[in-house]
Amino acid sequence: MNDTLPHFGILLSNAVNKKSFIYTILADCNKEQLALFNGKNGVLFSDLVIDQIIEKEHRHQSVEIAKSQNRALQTFSSGERRKVLLDYCLSQNPDFIILDNPFGHLDQSSRNELSEYMIAVSSRLSIIQLDHQEANLLPCITDKGYVYDNSFEIRPTPNSLQHSTVASLDLPDTLITFDKTFQIIVKFKNVTISYDDQTIVKGITWEVKQGEFWQLIGPNGSGKSTLLSLISGENPKAYGQNIILFDRKKGSGESVWDIKKNIGNFSTSIAELFQRHQTVEQMVLSGFFDSVGLYKKPSGLQMKKAMQWLETIGMSEFKNVSFHKLSLGQQRLVLIVRALIKQPPLLILDEPFEGLDKENCSMIAQLINAIIQTTDITVIYVSHTLEESLVPSHIYELEPREGGSIGHLRCFL
Repeated sequence: MNDTLPHFGILLSNAVNKKSFIYTILADCNKEQLALFNGKNGVLFSDLVIDQIIEKEHRHQSVEIAKSQNRALQTFSSGERRKVLLDYCLSQNPDFIILDNPFGHLDQSSRNELSEYMIAVSSRLSIIQLDHQEANLLPCITDKGYVYDNSFEIRPTPNSLQHSTVASLDLPDTLITFDKTFQIIVKFKNVTISYDDQTIVKGITWEVKQGEFWQLIGPNGSGKSTLLSLISGENPKAYGQNIILFDRKKGSGESVWDIKKNIGNFSTSIAELFQRHQTVEQMVLSGFFDSVGLYKKPSGLQMKKAMQWLETIGMSEFKNVSFHKLSLGQQRLVLIVRALIKQPPLLILDEPFEGLDKENCSMIAQLINAIIQTTDITVIYVSHTLEESLVPSHIYELEPREGGSIGHLRCFL
């Protein structure tokens, strides 16, 4: 056993091209602190690799890494995918492993399990952990640094970071007037959802009224995504259930688009849907049409409103810039504004802080707080942890049980 192996924790600004930085390390182009890894055998543990493997398996109809189980990676849950990839990485007997945001999208129990496992592994190979927040670094990390930009120079970790601010807390007025003020935004009564013989959630009773700010929490696999899909109208299992959406019983003749027009939706996966070139302005404008891309010609008033929103978040100068050239934090701001531009009765924010550095977390929190303080928009915010700068009025918690997750009101703040 070698107790002197070096382990690096590198904090990345969201302005850094993380993919290029990773491949610089693996291509033996390291300088200064990381030069000791040149000529060494390294492997990458990252969602980037998971996405590449899933795409390759789909294209070739093959099984690449879970050969002992003869299962395609896509058939595993998100947590299981990470375990399969980690086992595959370690089976190659590398000299070092790059852990790219290893705790992303994991609940606390899963984080603890992965942390303990990696601490054990650290006795036989070096770790380079890439993350955006120092609190996420493994306790075995021996050296820390911060990368600010695409020079990839590793500098000392700052004591504090200057937080950016959005330009104004005065949000633009809406162009769309909704038919009426809704009393009940969402109401589930004894809702149970099963797939084949597996019950996901059981007996869910939950009511969300206009203007409330809810956090939905629960460990991985507890059914949070299932509940969101019932609200958004995308889950056909909502029919036959006792569900009211926007004062209307589900299954009373409404279409999916009748539901979607009342919802602004943000999730970290939305950006992946926009594969073709879209400017920042086009991304924001697509929110008026609930479309993945802009396919209708917007009106002059809609274009004016989009510019007002870009000015509000301090990004008017990026109007004609390709969305995919923005930093991760800037992309999140644009996508939240896209969800907000029609100022819907309900805004769903699915892990808006995931993978962000402190500076960008601050910007997102300011925008959410402005929504809560200055509008009647109802917000459902999904996260494993509570952001210090956000204070939801209610918390609904899903608790896994053998017969399906149950839900309960955790507390009123």
